[in-house]
Amino acid sequence: MRALHAGLATVTLAALWQASVWLFAPPPYLLPSPAAVASAFAERPGFFAGHSLVTMTEILAGLLTGTVFGTATAFGIAALPRLGQLVWPMVLILQAFPVFVLAPILVLWLGFGMASKVAMTTIIIFFPVASAFADGLRRTDRTVLDAVSLTPATHWQALVAVRVPLALPGLISGLRVAAPLAPLGAVVGEWVGASAGLGFVMVQANARMQTATVFAAMAVLAALSVLLRLAVDRLTAGLTPWADETETPSFHPLRRRRRKP
Repeated sequence: MRALHAGLATVTLAALWQASVWLFAPPPYLLPSPAAVASAFAERPGFFAGHSLVTMTEILAGLLTGTVFGTATAFGIAALPRLGQLVWPMVLILQAFPVFVLAPILVLWLGFGMASKVAMTTIIIFFPVASAFADGLRRTDRTVLDAVSLTPATHWQALVAVRVPLALPGLISGLRVAAPLAPLGAVVGEWVGASAGLGFVMVQANARMQTATVFAAMAVLAALSVLLRLAVDRLTAGLTPWADETETPSFHPLRRRRRKP
């Protein structure tokens, strides 16, 4: 169902885009039509596939490392509160730096290869994952903690057996927020310096005024972001059966709500 909604949203966006081109008739180098973008992709599908593979590898590596570091940091803060009082302000300070400021530094330190892009993606993934999981661990129901305190369970046992499972929905929410942002880290790193990837394609095509190619790379990147979010939703769907999700009913102005008997 979510894939169907994403498809409908894509068709609607393309229709609005084409209508804007017909209505305002901008020069092709400013705003190409959807047909021109599709043609640019169809002319070199292997070219886009190869660069997409590079970017996707960077995204997946950064997503994995960012999730591991973010989860470990949140767990460490909950397990060692005194250490958390020192570490968490440092995390917040680092989070305040814009990613565009960090990208040139990472490229300078790690080079133009894949390492700098993976590091960039890791940083973007780290903050929402660490924040969401730490918040979930911190907001454990006081009633549950009081009940656990009546048992012989130690601090570590209560943390692993009670607080972590109850905080998993928060961790999953953080992953769902971070997954669509992961491509941003890889592409920003590629913009600063790279020899392959969708960001590299955008920079090179923009320098040659090949706007249709730029939009084609953007479309591929958007598709990768949607697929990544759908994959995260699918992989995390059954991890927290005790926290059932309810979908928000769609609003319809002419639909009357049924009254409960």
